[in-house]
Amino acid sequence: MRFKLKAKWVCLIILFLLIQSCKTKIKEDIAKGTLPEKRPNIIFMMSDDHAYQAISAYSNKLINTPNIDRLAEEGMLFSNASVTNSICAPSRAVILTGKHSHINGKTDNHFPFDASQVTFPQYLQEAGYQTAMFGKLHFGNNPKGFDQFKILPGQGKYYNPDFITKNEGKITVDGYVTDIITDMTLNWLDNERDKDKPFMLMYLHKAPHREWLPAPRHYKEYINKSFPEPETLFDDYEGRGTAAKKAEMNLLDHMNYAGDSKIYPDVMEELGIPDVSGWGIKAFKREVDRMNPEQRASWDSVYRPMNEEFKKVFPTMTEEEKMKWRYQRYMQDYLGTIAAVDENVGRVLDYLDANGLTENTLIMYTSDQGFYLGEHGWFDKRFVYDESFKTPLLIKWPGVIKPKTKTDEMVQNLDFAQTILEAAKIEPPKDMQGESLIPLFLGEENTWDREAVYYHYYEYPSIHMVKRHYAIVSKEYKLIHFYYDVDEWELYDRKNDPYELNNVYNDPNYKNIVSEMKEKLKKLRQKYGDSKQLDDMYVNKYLEKIENIGKDVTKG
Repeated sequence: MRFKLKAKWVCLIILFLLIQSCKTKIKEDIAKGTLPEKRPNIIFMMSDDHAYQAISAYSNKLINTPNIDRLAEEGMLFSNASVTNSICAPSRAVILTGKHSHINGKTDNHFPFDASQVTFPQYLQEAGYQTAMFGKLHFGNNPKGFDQFKILPGQGKYYNPDFITKNEGKITVDGYVTDIITDMTLNWLDNERDKDKPFMLMYLHKAPHREWLPAPRHYKEYINKSFPEPETLFDDYEGRGTAAKKAEMNLLDHMNYAGDSKIYPDVMEELGIPDVSGWGIKAFKREVDRMNPEQRASWDSVYRPMNEEFKKVFPTMTEEEKMKWRYQRYMQDYLGTIAAVDENVGRVLDYLDANGLTENTLIMYTSDQGFYLGEHGWFDKRFVYDESFKTPLLIKWPGVIKPKTKTDEMVQNLDFAQTILEAAKIEPPKDMQGESLIPLFLGEENTWDREAVYYHYYEYPSIHMVKRHYAIVSKEYKLIHFYYDVDEWELYDRKNDPYELNNVYNDPNYKNIVSEMKEKLKKLRQKYGDSKQLDDMYVNKYLEKIENIGKDVTKG
């Protein structure tokens, strides 16, 4: 007990000293009058697995998202925003700490977050901000630096979800998760917020995470929609290496029929469809069994007829027809969950407008990573290829960011912590590894000197079997090194090969580019403190964990 108390006080002292060191100067931009003197409120909005392709400000091929688009209309859209590690919990750890995965310890979904890390909400709270978090954190049950929180345990559930709360213990709330998270958020803004303090609010949606259960108002609509297929739906990976060929995220081969496509277990049994993943039926039952009788009746009234129609056509479908069918079913549910996210973002924006909070509030909307929507025949994320690596980022800050502005500069989720702290007039600590986006807010792109970003994915062997790799990405090129059980390099010309279909690493025409990118990659690894020694350490720790827990994490 004495040791724990001492450790706690040591952490508090360190935090105090760090914060004091952050208050060393007034930013030149504030002195120049380009930033407001008053500290802004900050709302950080994030959805889980929300592909940029599914926001109409980026593309209107799949869905219309008028409320999320308002942030682009009234602020800035980032077309080259990306993540450092495309997987849920590690991405969130990077956002909170402003440090790469190998520094904050959360390299994958299995390893715990290094609880000694100081997160940006702690700095804000210490500096007088009122802080709150509602929705999906994904790791840890006691987020640091928050005056109030209500978070989903783990992945959370779509219907009648449980929440872990700061003051009420564990609670269960009836309804649909996206609506509930927004209800909690608006209640806090209306009834719990200290109106004499600036606030920082993290508004974090579960949707559109797998297994994609829309609200009744949306599945009744979206189940009848059809969507354009991506050009690479039937990609054969001929121009890629081992990693793309061996990954297990193909819509036809690796999606489960029950949880993902909503085919009922009795229909699967009747048609002789195996539960390939081993947990699809469990995932389906885990979700629908939470529904109350009224919710289940509504669900069955829509999904049972779809199942009956499927029974008629499945026996004569070709493999190509099955792939096309699975893509449509995927999009109907995935985009149906996003429709609720967009509606609820609108509720929050409308509340801010109605209550005079808009003008002094910085709002960021992003996802914890990108997502494949049938491109290359895939779902999920993990790869450094664009659909997974790139993430939506839209930021509004009235009086600072001009409406309808866009930038293609290379920015990452690594930058969010520094940006938020500087906006709040707190000097970021020196051990954060990102860069503040404020110069881009002010249109000072000439001062943005980052040419490339660094990426590192660790979770292998595991679900989807995407091999370990690290990469450097610039506007023009992407150099990737796959390692551990392979030693393969890939280079993509991002300008001339936007779908990343042709690895030109061994093309003599790119020999000089390979040499230049390898040297830049080496320097980035040194800059961020990554190394082969750390690669090997994390491999060994991961394999040891698999052995110690006595089960194969490749089963999910």
